[in-house]
Amino acid sequence: MIRTKTFSRLATVIATLSVLGLSCGGDKRDVPVPAFNGERAFDYIEKQVSFGPRIPGTENSQKCREYLIDFFDSLGASVDTMAFMHTDKTTGKEILMINVLASFEGTDTEDPKRYLLAAHYDSRPRAEYDPDSTKRQDWIAGANDGASGVAVLMELGNLISQHKPRAGIDMVLLDGEDYGPPGRLDEYFLGAKDMIKRNIADKYYFALVIDMIGDSDLRVFREEFSNRYSPQITDWVWAVAAELGETAFVDSVGYAIHDDHLSFMTVKLQSTVIIDFNYPYWHTTHDTPDKCSPQSLKSVGRVVSTFLYRL
Repeated sequence: MIRTKTFSRLATVIATLSVLGLSCGGDKRDVPVPAFNGERAFDYIEKQVSFGPRIPGTENSQKCREYLIDFFDSLGASVDTMAFMHTDKTTGKEILMINVLASFEGTDTEDPKRYLLAAHYDSRPRAEYDPDSTKRQDWIAGANDGASGVAVLMELGNLISQHKPRAGIDMVLLDGEDYGPPGRLDEYFLGAKDMIKRNIADKYYFALVIDMIGDSDLRVFREEFSNRYSPQITDWVWAVAAELGETAFVDSVGYAIHDDHLSFMTVKLQSTVIIDFNYPYWHTTHDTPDKCSPQSLKSVGRVVSTFLYRL
């Protein structure tokens, strides 16, 4: 049963999405949604971290990328890479960065538009907020900041490979999201900035960015830019969370975050980020798997999978 307030919002969102060409095709609250396995997603965090720092242009990054390519290829996805060069503004060094795109076909083969899910697989090359000042130039493991979002996409890949949703879905694993030094936004979100140069705006109905959602004390607020500029998609995600009783999703705006979704917005692609930014280990050497929880991954995975299978 859905509370009156939530149902009213759902009805409004469904009507709005219909106008956008995102019709839910009637009441799909009873559509079977495959179970999201949080324990398996947690294993994917540990596997990514096991490669060491996944800093763009390094051997560790390459090994993790090859693992991810093989993983999605084994699920029957069509896997492609998008390579680009980035010039480090401080050192002048040219760095090869590579996005990975895994595409899954849906059951509706007549609809050419797709849904885009995004997470970044790189880890930060510095821990500038570490409580130990001697470690602030060290790399971070990026268990939550990076690996958790990828882990959710990987488990969603398992579900989609066995139970196709209606729409085709692309999952992009972005490189270079967290590369820059503090305050240098021109050195962040590099994979997303390259991707929007590839004429993607008309290919997708929306983009959903998943980042920093493994925190064992998970509280996901609405993000301000998402709420302001992509309210239809944001409302729908939080309405699904309310219906499922996922209390980790808090139905109020909690923060304004610069993340990959802002790059997608610049080409008028509706975009929402699901992120828990209240994470005490952010950009420290303590961002390790023990700070993450299978239940948090499951909470986010349930909401996103229900969202996808309902549309």
